Amino acid sequence: MRRSDREIKDFDEIVGVLKKCEVCRLALNGDGYPYIVPLNFGIEVKEGTVVLYFHSATEGTKLDLIKKDNRATFEADCCHRLVFDEEKGNCTAEYESVIGRGRISAIEDPIEKTAALRTLVAHYREEGFPFSEAVVPMTAVFCLVAEEITGKRKFKKKS
Repeated sequence: MRRSDREIKDFDEIVGVLKKCEVCRLALNGDGYPYIVPLNFGIEVKEGTVVLYFHSATEGTKLDLIKKDNRATFEADCCHRLVFDEEKGNCTAEYESVIGRGRISAIEDPIEKTAALRTLVAHYREEGFPFSEAVVPMTAVFCLVAEEITGKRKFKKKS
């Protein structure tokens, strides 16, 4: 990281940033070009490792690429704010972000799929928010276990 003064080094803080984010972008290896897709996601920490959960239709480019190569990079960001410095006549952006990489695997077991979907829904709604379990067989669910993860933030210093 070029700007080490902006690095978030504390693991719990990195997880806290992820929990504030609404979208996680997943970058996959595809057809000679990176393929990036914004997704809703859920997050869990298991034995000190970040695990991200995603869902999708049961077919499509994303799933085809994951089957070919399950390595992926992810990115999520939040707390965006444009800050104008009238004295200097410039502006800057405030933000928090997390970038990482890992391997994706499909979740096939119906009980595990349901649990992953509950984790995903809990990221956006209160825990235990009801959803129809009839969707489980018609939904692809997969997880990414983070092998590397970094966080970064920039907030203008208060005068």
